Amino acid sequence: MSSVLSRVGRPAAPDLPFAERVIAWQRTHGRHALPWQNTRDPYRIWLSEIMLQQTQVATVIPYYERFLARYPDVASLAAAPDADVMALWAGLGYYTRARNLHRCAREIVTQWGGQFPPDAASIATLPGIGRSTAAAIAAFAYGERAAILDGNVRRVFARHFGIEGDPASTRVQQVMWRHADAELPALRAETEAQANAMRAYTQGLMDLGATLCTRGVPDCGRCPVRSTCVALREARQHELPTPRVRKVSPERTTHLLWIEHDGRILLERRPPTGIWGGLVSLPEFDGEDAVAACRRLGIPADAAHPQTPFLHVFTHFRLTATPWRIAAAEPGTLSDPAHTWVPLAELADAGLPAPIRKLLVTSAQGTLL
Repeated sequence: MSSVLSRVGRPAAPDLPFAERVIAWQRTHGRHALPWQNTRDPYRIWLSEIMLQQTQVATVIPYYERFLARYPDVASLAAAPDADVMALWAGLGYYTRARNLHRCAREIVTQWGGQFPPDAASIATLPGIGRSTAAAIAAFAYGERAAILDGNVRRVFARHFGIEGDPASTRVQQVMWRHADAELPALRAETEAQANAMRAYTQGLMDLGATLCTRGVPDCGRCPVRSTCVALREARQHELPTPRVRKVSPERTTHLLWIEHDGRILLERRPPTGIWGGLVSLPEFDGEDAVAACRRLGIPADAAHPQTPFLHVFTHFRLTATPWRIAAAEPGTLSDPAHTWVPLAELADAGLPAPIRKLLVTSAQGTLL
């Protein structure tokens, strides 16, 4: 396979199978030094695949390394308290991933004896793992011949095979899955070489989408499959994939109580589901009277000062939040166990949502964290 690319930048012969060209390119020009590569440990592979969903590699790396340092195997993650897992995930976003990660670890321990399921079909039955993620885990860990179709791969397929239509629609996804299955490397024998080829192909598709066939400016001149790419031949790289028709995001508003007393700040443990589920944040109220809302929590207050509202964009809506800063003369009597006073020096480990962390860091007393 190493002879497929005779020199950097020259395309592989168009009569060679798509998969062989991707494999040869990946072995020479793909990514090989990411922290979750060069391992067959399904736990580490699974952790990286979940973190990489809708999140860039550079953002994921420090979270991945911290998770492994705290939870080096599935048993330690399964045994961890919910609050600790959510605190470690805080700032990475899409918190349902963290809750499913924890559920998945516990199910592997209870239902699979602490061992990762042995194939993609079984892996796909676990919480938070879909068909593509299961296939990626099985390909990297076991060398299984299973097709992937994540966001980057959908873009590669849409351009290379000239697939029109919304990539999120059922019809288009069915077409893409047929291509994904059809283009898998030919199964010559159940050998380690075949397994390694499957790993290189899977990684190669991911690398193509992440480094060459990018959303904005695709680098077609270095693409190993450009000689058979429909989008390049028809100069339609910026038309494919077909842009999704985006709905106008609903606008929501909320108000936050930013209460400080004696070097501590009042935080609220949020419900396990919903926005920022399982994290700690500033208590919310409906905005009618911040002083009255503070007193309802059992904390005496005489004045509240509105701060500059901030906007945070979620997947399905936009949230504008107005913090109200209050200096409490007394800690009061907290009746709800969801509320607790946290020393300012400990906020870094408190598991705050990213916009709340940013709010506190950039405040007038901006050295809190």
